[in-house]
Amino acid sequence: MKKVAPLPDLGEELPFKQLTADEASRLREQQPQRSPWWVVTGQVGVGIVVALAAGVLTGRQAAVWSAAYGAMAVVLPAAIFARVLTAPKVAQGSPTGAAARFFLWEVIKVALTVVLLAVAPKIVTALSWPAMLAGLVLTMQVYWVALAVAPRNVKRRVE
Repeated sequence: MKKVAPLPDLGEELPFKQLTADEASRLREQQPQRSPWWVVTGQVGVGIVVALAAGVLTGRQAAVWSAAYGAMAVVLPAAIFARVLTAPKVAQGSPTGAAARFFLWEVIKVALTVVLLAVAPKIVTALSWPAMLAGLVLTMQVYWVALAVAPRNVKRRVE
């Protein structure tokens, strides 16, 4: 059986330095937050490319609309999610409340995507499921690409 290090006494002071307002301001300048809107914009771009590619590859207008609808089933919920999370009122509040809002709206985003997929046959005439799923999957991959190509912040010491 492995030995585990004992927990620190509650009386011990933890290695934590509270930042002054000036230090916190400089830290925010060095590590700016990234907007989720550039991800949504990337998804729109990928959706357009996939829809055009579906048209070129199949020569069918139904494939173009199906791929575009698949992309829209990702972009619309993502845009609503980004709007809610970047609203000024949401930015204020407790960290626990922010985490709860994040997960609640993530569930709403997924549910909205499922509903949009369920009603697709009623909205898109001559729906091409492969084209729609290609639009959906490729547009969804923008999240992973955004993580991979996000600019890295240089860690700097705040004095």
